[in-house]
Amino acid sequence: MAVLKVKFTKTTRDKLAQILWILNWVSVVSGIILFSLGLFLKIEIKKRKEVMAKGDINSVPNMLISVGVIACIINFLGGKICYDCSDANKFSRWKLVMLPYIVCTFCFTFCILVGALMCYTMRNELEESLYLGLRDAIKFYKDTDIPGRCFLKKTVDLLQIGFHCCGNNGFRDWFEIQWVSPRYLNMASKEVQDRLKSNVDGKFLVDGVPFSCCNPSSPRPCIQYQLTNNSAHYNYDFLTEELNIWVKGCREALLDYYTSIMRSIGIAALLIWLFELSVLIGVRYLQTAMKNVLLLGDLEGESDGWLLENSFVETAKYNISIIKNLGKANQISTVSGMNDPNINVPNTDCGKTNLTTKSIPAAR
Repeated sequence: MAVLKVKFTKTTRDKLAQILWILNWVSVVSGIILFSLGLFLKIEIKKRKEVMAKGDINSVPNMLISVGVIACIINFLGGKICYDCSDANKFSRWKLVMLPYIVCTFCFTFCILVGALMCYTMRNELEESLYLGLRDAIKFYKDTDIPGRCFLKKTVDLLQIGFHCCGNNGFRDWFEIQWVSPRYLNMASKEVQDRLKSNVDGKFLVDGVPFSCCNPSSPRPCIQYQLTNNSAHYNYDFLTEELNIWVKGCREALLDYYTSIMRSIGIAALLIWLFELSVLIGVRYLQTAMKNVLLLGDLEGESDGWLLENSFVETAKYNISIIKNLGKANQISTVSGMNDPNINVPNTDCGKTNLTTKSIPAAR
């Protein structure tokens, strides 16, 4: 029994073909939108590649870009097919192409769904990439004289200013690394020598942060150094008073930024997927309706259209049987109920007759 069978007249078939022709051109635009969204996300990730570790974070934008290009090609072809389907004579040239086209379009719409879901599942990979990238960027913040790292100070400062953040997980990350270059330290100073000796690794560690961590909205002048020393500042308690530096870590700030972008892109991709799926259903109805018209021989008469010719269970069994019989070169598929002609074939003697062997008398 056919699934979701609908009866079409010639008028409804023509109108369906015209509507699908228009919708396929709209789908070309949706493909351009997917391509643009993927390109935008790729550019946004590339902007901050210095603070991201290498990983699979580009898989989502690459997926959206690829699907967008494929959408433009498939829907352009679909528009031409649907336009010709208004004429039964022109449809005959596409008759053998329609079913493979529908299968390819179904796989393509599934890729759109996968791309939309990936926008919601890549948060963990992005968080790990940001954590490792920011850790290394902060670690090399002081290396302004080393080629390949001299840009990191500017990158981290602009990042902290632009995203209102400080450190990787928070401002205390700066307490654990030497972020002041040795060229700006007075090695003859007793204070500097004491700090270097007090650290096992010989690093100059201070309870301070770079200037880019300062919050310009704070009414109090920025306190960069001795953040945990209450006696060093008048009327100051770092445990109870809200600090005049950014408290949020840059990893959290960037993660929220990219998550909001990917959430919006995911919603757009889901809407495009629903639209493409509706167009695919319409094309399937048009294909089956036009196929039945040619089988009936009455181009002006009514015809049935459906999504599946048989039930879901029968269709699944049919496809499973086809898969099982693939590769069996020595027998023919029995899906259609046909037996292998090479089995149980009566043996023939090929013109030979069974002769009784007579014994030859022995010579005397």
